[in-house]
Amino acid sequence: MSWVEIVSALLGLSCVFLAGRGSKYNFWVGYAYNIFLFILFWNQHLYSAMILQPVSFAINLYGHWRWTHPKEEERSAADATALKVGSLGPKGWVASIAVVAIAGALWAQCLQWLPERWPDVFGADPSPWLDSYVLMVTLLAQFLSARKCWECWIVWLVVNCANIALYIVSGLYLMPLVSALYLANGIWSLVSWRKKLSRGE
Repeated sequence: MSWVEIVSALLGLSCVFLAGRGSKYNFWVGYAYNIFLFILFWNQHLYSAMILQPVSFAINLYGHWRWTHPKEEERSAADATALKVGSLGPKGWVASIAVVAIAGALWAQCLQWLPERWPDVFGADPSPWLDSYVLMVTLLAQFLSARKCWECWIVWLVVNCANIALYIVSGLYLMPLVSALYLANGIWSLVSWRKKLSRGE
C-alpha cells in the first residue's frame, strides 16, 4: 500500500461525502482526487482508469459551473443560487445504456491492442473488459452527477461494485474498502436526492 493510495482514499471519501450532501465544495476536493488517482492508476497499469482522470477533471469543471449557475427554472426551492436535483427519464436511460455498451466494447479492444503496439509504454491491463466498462459507466455517473440527476447514485452503486472487483484483481488493498464505504454513502445519497427531487430542491 502506497502513500498515494492512502491520500487518494481520503480525498475520495471526502469528495463523495460532500457530493451526497449536495455541497458544491465536493468539486474542489474532486480536482485533487483526480490528480492522485492519475498517479495511482499509472503505477498499477490501469490505463482506462488513468485516462479517466483528465476527462473527470473536465466533467468536474462543468459540474461545478452547473451547480453554481442554474437557469431560472433549475433553481432549488431551498437555495435560489443552487441547481435543483433533476431526473434522467426513460429515454435518457436507453440512450445512456446504448452509448456505454458500444463505447465500452470499442475501448476494451484498444486496451488489448495498446500493449501489443507499444509494449515499452503500456503494460498488459489485467482486466481490459472490466476496466473498459468501469470507465464508461463511471463517465456516465460523473456526467449525471454534474447535471445533478438523482439517478447518478444508481449508476455510482454499479461503479462501486465493479471497482471492488477491479481493485482486488489489480492488487490494491485500501481502494476496495474505500469503494465499500462509497456504496454505503451512495445508498444514503440515493434516498436523500430522491426526496430532494420531490421537494424541488
